[in-house]
Amino acid sequence: MSKLLIVDDDVTVLNQLARVLSERGWQVDTASTGKDAQQFLTHFKYDFILLDWSLPDTAGVEICRNFRAQGGLTPIFMVTGRGEITDKEEGFAAGADDYLTKPFDVRELLARLQSAQRRSSRMQAGRLQVQGVTLDLSLRTLSHDGEKTHLSSTECSLLDFLFRHPDRFFSASDLFESVWPSDTDASEGTVKAHVKLLRRKLSLIGCPDLIKTVRGSGYIIESK
Repeated sequence: MSKLLIVDDDVTVLNQLARVLSERGWQVDTASTGKDAQQFLTHFKYDFILLDWSLPDTAGVEICRNFRAQGGLTPIFMVTGRGEITDKEEGFAAGADDYLTKPFDVRELLARLQSAQRRSSRMQAGRLQVQGVTLDLSLRTLSHDGEKTHLSSTECSLLDFLFRHPDRFFSASDLFESVWPSDTDASEGTVKAHVKLLRRKLSLIGCPDLIKTVRGSGYIIESK
């Protein structure tokens, strides 16, 4: 049974989501404040986290950022009425894996969760290495020369694809079609935002230029 934490200060929405997901076999915990959410995350482990951006005491994006900083790897779906690309970039930069804009249909959430579960089950345990950079798929870490950084599940999936296809160019459209699920409302701009985030994390381990961009050709990771 998969376990989910739902964090939202709208009690009506919170109860509706908890009821629908429980009826479909999920084990659900709920929190309506950032303080309660952080207590749950400290003491329990979850398969997925549904996190509202606007909470009465702490912004959901800050909870996400702190959770990642403490080594939390659970996929996080950020829920918010903010729909601008800059807001999405901030959410992804904080460590969110997916983004749902309010209002949304519960069926869309269910489809996203099912898609994420399928991607998770397909993710192969093991390690990939290019130019001395090691991608650990099971731990979702990236390491080089003694330095290590953690990845979100989407960042890991994107890098997994590029590591498995070195010396080939891929446009943002290619990567979007190959890595993102067909039921997402993300765009090619989301791909560019994730590449930007990956380069930032690669810089942390001393490899800022691993992912190269060639105008007119796309993105490439060279094997040598």
